[in-house]
Amino acid sequence: MLSGELVQSPLLLILLLLVAFLYASVGHGGASGYLALMSLFAFPVTFMKPTALVLNILVSGISFFFYYREKKFEWKLFYPFAITSIPFSFLGGIITIETHIYKIILATVLLFAVGRLIGLFGKQKGELKPVNIPLALFIGALIGFLSGLIGIGGGIILSPVLLLLSWADIKKSAAVSALFIFVNSISGLFGFVSKGGTLPISSVSLIAVVLVGGILGAYLGSKKMNTLVLRNVLAVVLLIAIFKLYTI
Repeated sequence: MLSGELVQSPLLLILLLLVAFLYASVGHGGASGYLALMSLFAFPVTFMKPTALVLNILVSGISFFFYYREKKFEWKLFYPFAITSIPFSFLGGIITIETHIYKIILATVLLFAVGRLIGLFGKQKGELKPVNIPLALFIGALIGFLSGLIGIGGGIILSPVLLLLSWADIKKSAAVSALFIFVNSISGLFGFVSKGGTLPISSVSLIAVVLVGGILGAYLGSKKMNTLVLRNVLAVVLLIAIFKLYTI
């Protein structure tokens, strides 16, 4: 159990608010950002994984609501990935890996997050194309397993895939990613709990902060918003976390 001072650190709460705001604005739950912050503040892995999944469920659900309301969601883009990702996320949630391996995998995933924040995956490549169902099923399984394994929703990986393969534009990829993150996070959390894992009580104090950031980010992001400076700030924070994860 973590001390109340650590969980309620003003700097941590401000950064969590920023993470939830920015990730929700692009249809993500923010788990990779929450995990990066928790690693910077020396949270144990046993606290990080379940807490990130719970916060992810809340923010991605809010984000999906706003994007769906703006009519950006397309079922045909979602279901091929979800069919395989949900069971594989549950499987990943059951598995517990050694701390140093967990940190290496997390740091690698955070590189995707940084790329997304600085715009490396911010544009679709050419005209939109129909989804390749067999490939989508395979990708969904891989992302789902990884999501459950380290405690993310997988949107930080799915969103670039949708854009790079020209299967969706930015707004549609955000809407699909939001629901994808939501269902995978629930599945991964069920897997974690089914093996006897529990949610740390002290993580409850973080929920209100990410709810505020998630609501504001999802509302503004589903419409039109320029957050270039904030995205760059968060990218720097994630890079620091990546360095720490790879070197400690």
